[in-house]
Amino acid sequence: MMEWLQLLLPAWTMGTLLVFLTAPLGCLMLWRRMSFFADTMAHGTLLGVAIAGALSLPLWLGVAFLAILLVGVLWMLHDPRLPNDALLALCSATLLCSGLLFIQHIPSLRPELLSYLFGDLLTISWSDLPMFGLVIVLSLVVLVRYWKAQIQIAIDPDIAISEGVHAKWQRLIFMLLLALFTVLALRAVGSLLMGALLVIPALSARLLAHSPKQMVIWAFVIAQIGVSVGLWSSAALNLSTGLSIVLCMALLFTLIFSAQKLRKLA
Repeated sequence: MMEWLQLLLPAWTMGTLLVFLTAPLGCLMLWRRMSFFADTMAHGTLLGVAIAGALSLPLWLGVAFLAILLVGVLWMLHDPRLPNDALLALCSATLLCSGLLFIQHIPSLRPELLSYLFGDLLTISWSDLPMFGLVIVLSLVVLVRYWKAQIQIAIDPDIAISEGVHAKWQRLIFMLLLALFTVLALRAVGSLLMGALLVIPALSARLLAHSPKQMVIWAFVIAQIGVSVGLWSSAALNLSTGLSIVLCMALLFTLIFSAQKLRKLA
């Protein structure tokens, strides 16, 4: 039992800390209709891993570099003639294919390909937590500082701009926070499931909440349940932690949605 606790407690602590970002960022992403952006950013992490592996650098450094580079590219590509979802589809497919191609040609990374794709939260140790915790706290400070402006932009950009909110600056802040989130979440759920970690709790919370504040709280609760149940069940059933966490969150969404539908029919 003690061996299990020594293995699972650091991973569960990391997952709990990550939920503090998952809930507000997921809700903002849903309100701003930017769900596809998270997937694009997540797929880019694979190329960041490949670059770091090729240069013998820490993986987080390669992922952070690629995430910031992607924000800059999307910032430069912003054009009224080009739909955002089409640009994101272009970047997402290009980055995912490039990352897989590079990883296939780097022998040292091939054995860990599945963990990069689907995550392995159990590799977290106590020594990793102080740095992760510091980054999450700093991200939350930035998020709290600009929370009101972010909500104003999400509700109505034109009214927000007329009230003095700098829309482009707020968009850049939001994208940078999402980029930072991808660096942190790579170990938890991998590059393919990162978008689900943000979207599913926010979607579930939308069914239960009656205000933005309630939605963030419900998203936090649902994400915390998903991470906790998913992590412990993955250890018990010998499953990938990322797959287990996302499936638990999807099951929670299904239960909430079904219960509300049945209540309406009753």
